[in-house]
Formats: sequence, C-alpha cells, structure tokens
Amino acid sequence: MTALKKDPWIQQPQPRPHARLRLLMIPHAGGGASAFRGWAEALPPEVEGCAVQLPGRENRMAEPPFDRLQPLVEALAAALERWRDLPYAILGHSNGALIGFELARHARRTGTPGPVHLFASGRRAPDVPSRQRDLHQLPQDELVEELATLGGMPQAILEHPELLGLLAPLLRADMALTETYEHRDEPPLSIPITALTGTEDAKVMIEDAQAWERHTGADFRLHVFPGDHFFLYSARQPVIDTMLPSLRMF
Repeated sequence: MTALKKDPWIQQPQPRPHARLRLLMIPHAGGGASAFRGWAEALPPEVEGCAVQLPGRENRMAEPPFDRLQPLVEALAAALERWRDLPYAILGHSNGALIGFELARHARRTGTPGPVHLFASGRRAPDVPSRQRDLHQLPQDELVEELATLGGMPQAILEHPELLGLLAPLLRADMALTETYEHRDEPPLSIPITALTGTEDAKVMIEDAQAWERHTGADFRLHVFPGDHFFLYSARQPVIDTMLPSLRMF
C-alpha cells in the first residue's frame, strides 16, 4: 500500500493505496515535473504515477542543477530508497531516458532494486553519437536560435531576454549532462526496454531509437508516434495506451 510521501525529488500527485506498480516519469532537458501534469490521473488504478523533480527547476529553482550525469544518478538513486515499497518502471523523455538508463545500470551495479521496465522516449540509444553540435557552451544568441529550432520552449520565453537569462544556467547544465556523457560498455540490461519516438523528431532518427534494442537482453519494442521531439506530451493518451500492456504485467 502506498501513502502520500513528501519528497523534493518525487512528486506524487495522486497516491494510490492499492497500486501494484509505480511509474517514475523523468522529463526532458530544461523540463520539470509539471511536464507530466495530468499523467498520474490518466493511469489505471493499479499504476501510481510519480514525476521526478530534479534540482534547479520549478519548486527546486534555488538549488544548483547537476551538469554531469553520474553524480545526478547517484543522488537520485539515494532519493529513491524510500520509494521502493513498490516495483517501479521508468518513463524518461530525452535527457530523462538517458538518466533512467543509467539509473537502471547503477541499481544493477549496487545490487539495489532497479526498474522492471524502461520506456525510453525521444532519445537515441546511449551508444549512438549525437547528430547535432554541442549547445551548452554556445553564446546566448546562438543558443536561443537553436532552442527556437528545436521547439518545446514557449515563444514568450524565447522573446524575453530576462526570462531566458534566468533559465539559461539550467538549460546549459541539462545540455551538459548529455553532451559530456561518455557511454561505457556493460552487459545489456535484463529488463524490457520500449523505445518511443516521433515521426518528425529532428534529433532522433528511427534507427537511433531502434538501437536501444542492443541494450536489453529481454523484450524490446519500438513505437513511433506522429509529432516532433516533444510528441510525448501532445500524444499522452496514445503513449499511455501503448505502455499499458507492459505496465499491467506486474
């Protein structure tokens, strides 16, 4: 049984005492837990949806964001200790998919309970090189241009230097997480991986998403949805419907 827990790392909008599985949702670079607003309510009663809130954004804006992946994974793994009363799956979008993947590998190395399923959304496989140039050290005007091209950033923010100036350190830190990441070979995970991608995603080619298959020794599936890099949020219900058969296995 689950009850309301107050935790800066995990937002639990709808505790479900009779849930059999918890779905941890990790947002994209620059995003916060609010990216998954409404998801918990859309899940079936046996699945409790919880959004990960990383430092440096929304109600944790006063905290410095992580700019390297391994320290973030270690801190998040420690925070999850009190949430292991249920089996959990991970849905990570873009940066969140990479965080979820390394979190699963960290759990295996440390012998702690890891996720039972990884849903990797909007992200090339960890060993696939980026097709874009690094952004985290670009001058501000070039960074704004790149963000406008990618989408996902409200135009009102892009057009207001003051707001963008406040967000720039977080964006640069989140970009550095993935742009400084160096993949290390380890045996494939023993859990199923489902890759999710958008038809118009300029950052992730279909073959880049398909490459997640080599990172699992269990079941692998690839699902393609209409939309750009941020398809996950506009296609919430189709994505949930796709995930449900896997979530209901536990």
